[in-house]
Amino acid sequence: MAYAPVLNEPGLPPIRINLLSDTQTRPSAAMRQAMAAAEVGDEQIGDDPTVNALCERVAALLGKQAAVFMPSGTMCNVAATLVHCRPGDEILAHETAHIVALEGGAHAALGGVQVKTLHGDHGQFAPDRLREALRPATRNQPRQTMVSVEQTSNLGGGAIWKQSALESIVEIAQANGLVTHMDGARLLNACVATGLSARAMAEGWDSVWLDFTKGLGAPLGAVMAGSRDFIDEVWRWKQRLGGALRQAGICAAACHYALDHNVARLAEDHAHARALANGLSRIPGIAVQLPDTNLVFFESSGTGLASEALVAALRRRGVLMCVMAGRIRACTHLDVSAAMIEETLAAIGDILQVAAAAPRLSSPAPRRSVS
Repeated sequence: MAYAPVLNEPGLPPIRINLLSDTQTRPSAAMRQAMAAAEVGDEQIGDDPTVNALCERVAALLGKQAAVFMPSGTMCNVAATLVHCRPGDEILAHETAHIVALEGGAHAALGGVQVKTLHGDHGQFAPDRLREALRPATRNQPRQTMVSVEQTSNLGGGAIWKQSALESIVEIAQANGLVTHMDGARLLNACVATGLSARAMAEGWDSVWLDFTKGLGAPLGAVMAGSRDFIDEVWRWKQRLGGALRQAGICAAACHYALDHNVARLAEDHAHARALANGLSRIPGIAVQLPDTNLVFFESSGTGLASEALVAALRRRGVLMCVMAGRIRACTHLDVSAAMIEETLAAIGDILQVAAAAPRLSSPAPRRSVS
């Protein structure tokens, strides 16, 4: 589903332009200073003031009663599922959702739940499709317990769920006794792009989380919010999963810094993604999905060069991208500049020109997954 070339092997130059993922960001000097100065305590027993303040801040930001600091976004999704569902239950989600495609089958392996996948363009299902997928409760079929969305949709091209669709999904779920969960890994990208608040987007959703390790530039951490009772149960699963931490205020300080300094600037990433997409659209044979946010998906087969071959050729020039679900993905973030976008477009143009005049490059085998 998601592949990248080997990052380092003999003969490869250093990576100069890293478009693999927004998880590739490095903490800035100012963020590192904030981390070094953080007041800390034992997070596991609720004694870390920086973590506690972050949880209160995110709960308020999302309009929820309480929140909990987690090591990763995947752990947020897994813990939410384990609280909301019981073995044998069924989740409804898009067929390309992160919980389906990129979490190693954790929800089945750890929770014994299955996912009924829904089709739709750009990683999103229509509210009517959700309604059609619901069925009367019987003893012969799994209990449908939870509906999940991913904001923004990763494999859908960083597409933003419309507010009207989110509200309709909540209405349908509540009318049918389902809980609602929002994978908010790039929720703040959606907020910056639309001008809507995080509270408005999360309205009515029983659980929602933010990832600080993507465009926000922190080295570790996600925060999940919901009702106090829900968060209490998440804590139990956090302990079981080995996610309870000690002096985590060092990492929470990076998240505070990100909220203070790295949210509005997400608009720069979106502008760089549009510039990349516009440049790609002018290259004959490349088909590109115009981005809503910071993810650019495109296909190169029309040029005569396979996606894996183009990604490999870019890596030999110090430019890193990946192939996901058959398309090349480039992800802009705070360590990517406008000049890097121009250099990347020039490199792609040069590679395709060389390929047109020479034997076709062979495609390397898939290597490793990213999110």
